[in-house]
Amino acid sequence: MSRWSALLVMVSALLIAGSAHAQVAKGLLDPNVATEQELSALPHMTPAIAKALIGKRPFLNALELDAFLASQSLTPEQRAEFYRRAFVHINLNTASAEEIQLIPGAGRRMAREFAEYRPWKAFAQFDKEIGKYVDKTEVERLKQYTFIPLDPNTASDADFMTIPGVGNRMVREFKEYRPWKTQQQFEKEIGKYVNQREVARLWRYMQLP
Repeated sequence: MSRWSALLVMVSALLIAGSAHAQVAKGLLDPNVATEQELSALPHMTPAIAKALIGKRPFLNALELDAFLASQSLTPEQRAEFYRRAFVHINLNTASAEEIQLIPGAGRRMAREFAEYRPWKAFAQFDKEIGKYVDKTEVERLKQYTFIPLDPNTASDADFMTIPGVGNRMVREFKEYRPWKTQQQFEKEIGKYVNQREVARLWRYMQLP
């Protein structure tokens, strides 16, 4: 490898490492933490549906949310309109093709591409690989539906704060019990502060090495 090629590889690696923050993408409202007022302003949300949604949450994946909205008689087209504004983020490393295809405009092709480049480690990698197929604007639009799991033992405060609904208090608890060794430990310790469904919602954003 030439000196110039080696330099390019090193710079690329540094860019990817530097983009490891903000592992939960921003841009969409999360139905699990949105207020009733915010939900009511979304497409096809009546006050009754918004209230029922709050009573059912947290939804642990996009399929659970989709099933709920279908039970409220929203058609696939209406649900797609809702998802242009609000969504339960999908895990880029584990989401099924069915989950990925809930993203408006993603389709089977993008479901294949999301799976092809696993494991995803940083959004710079996503920008590069998905950018082979769509323009930058579309890359950013697709990205906002996703997350890359955080390592709870090394994540920064800024990383944790990208998780919808997480504030300073929960960041302190995440850090207090380090080192995390198992999911069961997380469920026990964080379960002191929130109920088990909420523990499960938080854990879905985590991954131990």
